[in-house]
Amino acid sequence: MNNNDLHENIREQSYDPNAVGRVRYDKATGKFRFTTEPPAVGSSEVIHEAAQEGFAAEANPSGLPTLEQLYGRGCVFEKDNLRNKCVAFLALGSVGAALTEKFAREGLGRFILVDYDRVEPHNLSRHLAGIEDIGRLKTDVVEDAILRKNPLAQIEKYPVNILDNHNLIAEIIAKADLVFCAPDNTDCRYVVASLAEKAEKTVIYGWATTRAEGVDVFIQRPGEACYGCVAAAGLITKEEITNEASARESGVIPAYTSAADADAIVQVGLPSDIDPMINLMVKLGLTELTRGEEDSGIEGLGEELRADNFFIWANRRTQHYLGYSPFTAPQDGPTILRWYGCTIPRIPTCGLCAEIHR
Repeated sequence: MNNNDLHENIREQSYDPNAVGRVRYDKATGKFRFTTEPPAVGSSEVIHEAAQEGFAAEANPSGLPTLEQLYGRGCVFEKDNLRNKCVAFLALGSVGAALTEKFAREGLGRFILVDYDRVEPHNLSRHLAGIEDIGRLKTDVVEDAILRKNPLAQIEKYPVNILDNHNLIAEIIAKADLVFCAPDNTDCRYVVASLAEKAEKTVIYGWATTRAEGVDVFIQRPGEACYGCVAAAGLITKEEITNEASARESGVIPAYTSAADADAIVQVGLPSDIDPMINLMVKLGLTELTRGEEDSGIEGLGEELRADNFFIWANRRTQHYLGYSPFTAPQDGPTILRWYGCTIPRIPTCGLCAEIHR
């Protein structure tokens, strides 16, 4: 159902400006309705995130909150900075899905969602999906999450594989103001990096090391270092493997590996381990989307975050981060639980740069 149809079926519902209740969304019918009654046991309805009390009938006959009521305080949206911005989210796993919901809270106006995968039971510990979403396309689950926060958002969904749809992904990147790329597949990042460089678009990547002992964030700006440069610099450490099927598909887990051995290879970190990565990616995205705008509310971040393009965070002093100092150590050198930024220069001989700029 597109955004216009959604609002049309909202307007069909009766509206009482003096009633006190909730706006509810019925997944079975695809319609919103206002009710003062609790949902029946086993109902497909979910509570919409806005109280009905206080809405003005003549100003808002749909029964949904206005933009000002939704984003009147504590949000970049109060200055209309993000209302007309379009962001593409390529891959909607635990990181990509969380990013969409946070940008819905910030008041982003247009979302492009790309992911061919469906929710599986093992996703639930780190994904915004619930147990009732098992088997559903992640694009549909994430759309629901966005609309619960911002029912006026415009959403495009593409349940496709990035690796099999280069032309479509190129079109998506071309019309987006910003791209987030968070797949658990290195090949996907190379494809996105190449297409974004050709389209002169900014991409923000995030990935975790084994068991999410640490996380890395990289922002590829037009004309600067690309994801291939990061790889050429030797900064892609052993990554976390969260999905057996995609790891087998990409060859990270060889086809001959038994199910038992493959299960041992899949090593997922704690949900809280990826939260720092999500937070920084949001901040980077906001600074890029509001670049050059006054009174955005976050202009103080611009100088710091735009000075670097590669960021490192260590969650624990194990394996790759074994040499890090304790968080409270009064000594020089990196410690855990702190961000460290640096600048990766463009490496003309990296595979992507050599191909794109030859």
